[in-house]
Amino acid sequence: MMVTYFVQARRRQPRSCVFTTWIFADHASTWFSAFQCLLLNITKQKSKTMKQHAGEYLSFQLGGEQYGIDILKVQEIRGYEIATHIANAPAYILGVLNLRGTIVPIVDLRIKLGISAPSYDNQTVTIVLNVADNVVGMVVDAVQDVVALKAEDIKPAPDFGNAVASQHIVGIATLSQADAARMLILMDIEQFMTSAEIGVISQSSKVIAE
Repeated sequence: MMVTYFVQARRRQPRSCVFTTWIFADHASTWFSAFQCLLLNITKQKSKTMKQHAGEYLSFQLGGEQYGIDILKVQEIRGYEIATHIANAPAYILGVLNLRGTIVPIVDLRIKLGISAPSYDNQTVTIVLNVADNVVGMVVDAVQDVVALKAEDIKPAPDFGNAVASQHIVGIATLSQADAARMLILMDIEQFMTSAEIGVISQSSKVIAE
């Protein structure tokens, strides 16, 4: 019995496959070829996305994991200071600091992500960010270093389901070192800090910055 498949045909063009017209295919192999072409386009799109994320990243420690953020979003790195508490603020918002006349909200990323029980010692640092024309501080366990990542160093992040920060993870970078491979979880820190779930930067500010 011959099975008819309804597929979208592609004409091959240099280095790409483009949908052109609908046809009826009488062979499973035609469907398989179209499916392969679709996968090729998806792979190319992912590769293009990874190239967009290539650049220099500031790496930092959260619990037992290392994260990375675009170095261009970092204004300065400071030792941890006790912030002025704001009444009724969520637990992850530690309060505000006055940094040279600018009132800066301070977010403890460890509390927000539920990564580890936070401790505050001489290793704890505040990363001051400039995102969407706003200044915000982010408390982490420690800062590591600045790493330059090429597109081939970055792989797409797996689906983390409904995890709080999953939609803000842009990729996973693996760096080879002398003794072991090093893995960095790359975050879109501007998208994260301007999201409604954080609530320290108004959505109107985000729109104006864009």
